[in-house]
Amino acid sequence: MKFKAEIMEDKAINRALIRISHEIIEKNKGVENIVLIGIMTKGVPLAKRIAKYIAKIENKEPPVCSLDITLYRDDLTTNLEQPIVKKNGIDIDVKGKTIILVDDVIYTGRTVRAAMDAIIDIGRPESIQLAELIDRGHRELPIRADYVGKNVPTSKSEIIEVMLEEIDKINRVLIYE
Repeated sequence: MKFKAEIMEDKAINRALIRISHEIIEKNKGVENIVLIGIMTKGVPLAKRIAKYIAKIENKEPPVCSLDITLYRDDLTTNLEQPIVKKNGIDIDVKGKTIILVDDVIYTGRTVRAAMDAIIDIGRPESIQLAELIDRGHRELPIRADYVGKNVPTSKSEIIEVMLEEIDKINRVLIYE
């Protein structure tokens, strides 16, 4: 992989998450019934950041949960190693809630489909919305994000790397070819 460009730096990521937070509040007319669910791994810190920004705006922080979709992936049969399954951090009843799925990059849509399957297995939410830091296109399923930090048209040979302070000790989004 050859480094191509830095797409977002720390301030741009924060601005995008603040905007997404405002959009979530506006679309849902507040935050009374919402639950943020971060898709492991990078979606979890993003969901927590969005919850903090929402709390600053609304004086109420929505619950944040984490979701491991490993066993819901449709590509498990192509992996030779046994998957490492992490415990889902959904300790809230999703029935009747507006779920905001949060992830770092949407590409084919398969991760989101797996996450929706996992949530529906837990309970029947009122609705499921999707927040993504980066939308890079190339969908294989009819799925689109409700909230997008940045649209980045890519070729299929390019790779987007999201680095977050909570995991990588730095905030930036890079593209490689």
